[in-house]
Amino acid sequence: MSSFVLGFQDIDKTKLMVVGGKGANLGELSRIDGIRVPEGFCITTEAYKRIISQTPEFNDLLEQLYLLKVEDRERIGEISKKIRSVIEGTVIAKEIEEAVTHFITKLGDKNAYAVRSSATAEDLPTASFAGQQDTYLNIIGKEAILKHISKCWASLFTDRAVIYRMQNGFDHKKVHLSVVIQKMVYPEAAGIMFTADPITSNRKLLSIDASFGLGEALVSGLVSADCYKVQEEEIVDKMIATKKLAIYGLKEGGTETQQIAPDQQKTQTLTEQQILQLARIGRQIEEHFGCPQDIEWCLVDDTFYIVQSRPITTLFPIPEAIDQENHVYVSVGHGQMMTDPMKPLGLSFFLLTTNALMRKAGGRLFVDVTPLLASPASRESILDVMGKGDPLIKDALMTIIERGDFIQSLPDDKQEKTPGKSNQGPSLADFQTLNEYDPAIVSDLIKRSETSIEELKQNIQTKSGSDLIDFILEDIQQLKKSLSGPQGFGVIMTAMNASSWINENMKEWLGEKNVADTLSQSVPNNITSEMGLELLDVADVIRPYPEVINYLQHVKDDSFLDELVQFDGGQESRDALSAYLNKYGMRCAGEIDITRPRWSEKPTTLVPLILSNIKNFEPGESKRRFEQGRQEALKKEQELLDRLKQLPDGEQKAKETKRMISLIRNFIGYREYPKYGMVHRYFVYKQALLK
Repeated sequence: MSSFVLGFQDIDKTKLMVVGGKGANLGELSRIDGIRVPEGFCITTEAYKRIISQTPEFNDLLEQLYLLKVEDRERIGEISKKIRSVIEGTVIAKEIEEAVTHFITKLGDKNAYAVRSSATAEDLPTASFAGQQDTYLNIIGKEAILKHISKCWASLFTDRAVIYRMQNGFDHKKVHLSVVIQKMVYPEAAGIMFTADPITSNRKLLSIDASFGLGEALVSGLVSADCYKVQEEEIVDKMIATKKLAIYGLKEGGTETQQIAPDQQKTQTLTEQQILQLARIGRQIEEHFGCPQDIEWCLVDDTFYIVQSRPITTLFPIPEAIDQENHVYVSVGHGQMMTDPMKPLGLSFFLLTTNALMRKAGGRLFVDVTPLLASPASRESILDVMGKGDPLIKDALMTIIERGDFIQSLPDDKQEKTPGKSNQGPSLADFQTLNEYDPAIVSDLIKRSETSIEELKQNIQTKSGSDLIDFILEDIQQLKKSLSGPQGFGVIMTAMNASSWINENMKEWLGEKNVADTLSQSVPNNITSEMGLELLDVADVIRPYPEVINYLQHVKDDSFLDELVQFDGGQESRDALSAYLNKYGMRCAGEIDITRPRWSEKPTTLVPLILSNIKNFEPGESKRRFEQGRQEALKKEQELLDRLKQLPDGEQKAKETKRMISLIRNFIGYREYPKYGMVHRYFVYKQALLK
């Protein structure tokens, strides 16, 4: 067997670096029972490497290309053209020519062939590179095929291919080209099939584009195509295009464009039976590759041939499911106002920390709420909790439920058990009642957390290597218990339920909407609000010192704190910033990802906020703002109570409302604290790991 040429039957996905993405996929397709693939072979990347190694000028030109940026389009075009010329002008080595000739003779030297480029960075799950290199159809004869092999090699350096690699971070030297030689078939119809709908990303909706003649004309946009949608063995939609042109292959080589007769232009390209047959083929291919596929097909004498299949790279990733049922996932990141993907270490830490059963997709975390929505009993609880946290998510869940056909509703006596539920801590139903806690419990919970963190800081200092990893893993178990502890969770749910009670009843009794928002202003123990207010206090310290302000306006280096002391007021400013960072420096945007730079690590992040506070507010703003919010809450409380007393049974309504307001103001602030405690521990872990 030659190292320069491999038949499709000798190729599988492990040969990616030898035959490129297109070649590897064709080899895999050839191995699927019942899937017809036109015969062919691949000139391997070893042949390409051999060719460019013979041309010293190639490397010189490539070095010039490395000096350019994407914006240097004109210069990129000039150098790319020279590289193509060098490659096409290089004589193909005798042993490569002999290996190609052997396969052509074996398949039939009178046959016409498609000559296709197949790069090692092509048809990948994360980057398609579709259309970046060239394809030539209906090539007949050894000499013509060898010529077009050289043209394919050269097409690795078309302007568009070079720029695409630059934009996507692929090294020109590390991308090699194989060439696919495949017997031509002469289809009555051809097209593209997506096993997931490319418009809606619906994985269960298969989309077929079909037109008369060769598929390349459709791919390149030269002709119009019918579009068929298939879901669960049923054609659910059809759009029949007006097809004025078709491109056909000629037996003697080349192609021709034909006008379609007016009375045939609205003819459906595929029959209903053919559409469903092709859809089944698509699902079979998708199952083989394990992900949604973009498939090129053609129809010859009522037989479907597959000429290419590649992953669809434009679909947003979804969590893997162990079944074929519909699933509803709620994004964890959106709840944290964090839509960027997390790093693998960040995902790992958070998954170790949380009690909830989560799924991963695209570097993001999701909770599968399908079992909770399927059961009428748990559905009410999850909608209630989601509504309190994010009304828009509740609305979206309600829309899904109201569809009726997406989630199979379970009878009350057949509630589905969530996998791993025994490890999830308290259920939502455990805290649907309002507990009468002593307000001092919040201070106790905070003190307990602070003490625990100080103990962690002391104990972790003696650990290193594998002992440190074991120590962190053990401490995370304690963190999990604290996050789901009945007291802390009970306090939060009591406050949320009291807020819900207030909103529902004030709307019913007084016509007031979302009144709990006003009553929740300037509550004690809200660590997030305190964080914002204390940054205003930092601005107050810095405001009297123009030299410090001027320095901060130009600062870029995160070591700027050490430089502050040289200015008038610099020591005071440094002390205020250091105190703030000591208390809040473990925080940052996207802070549930342990890998994100913390404010302590990147304090320049805070500088624009401080300068904005200096510019836009007067001294003492934090106290004014807190007091204003407190007075508005007290005023609203008194207003509500006075109005309620005027209603039938008003005294009782006012008494119960006052109790609920008390629960809100005593406990709602603690809602932010468990996350603060978790992030604080994360930072201690991170510092120890970075030592």
